[in-house]
Amino acid sequence: MAESRASALWEGDLMGGKGTVSVASGAFPEQAVTWKARTERPDSKTSPEELIAAAHAACYSMAFSHALAQAGHTPERVAVDAACEFGPVEGGFAITRINLTVRGRVPGIDQAEFERLAGDGERGCPVSNALRGNVEIGLAVTLES
Repeated sequence: MAESRASALWEGDLMGGKGTVSVASGAFPEQAVTWKARTERPDSKTSPEELIAAAHAACYSMAFSHALAQAGHTPERVAVDAACEFGPVEGGFAITRINLTVRGRVPGIDQAEFERLAGDGERGCPVSNALRGNVEIGLAVTLES
């Protein structure tokens, strides 16, 4: 089994503190995180929700491409945007929803089949499955010509 690793360092209290997050692979440089960046998005710092959105977009693009190929439709291109919603809920804050917006160019497929296979991809996506039951997942798909 593959194991992926990341680490974080936080200094100070929640509201005034700051931190960093890094990935063991070195695939991207250490990133700064703050509560303000997490709730207001005012600057170039990242947030756990942005990292989850990136992971979900990457994972879903692979899962959907696989579902298409398994059905005999090799995609030319699949583009996925993920928007992770984070905000106040009773008792604190939570990730409440992730919206996946998908555009794809797939020869020889119609919109209905594209939508059906997009759903199969979402149900087969490991990140979707890790979040399912705890976070609402929206899926909007567009077949490009």
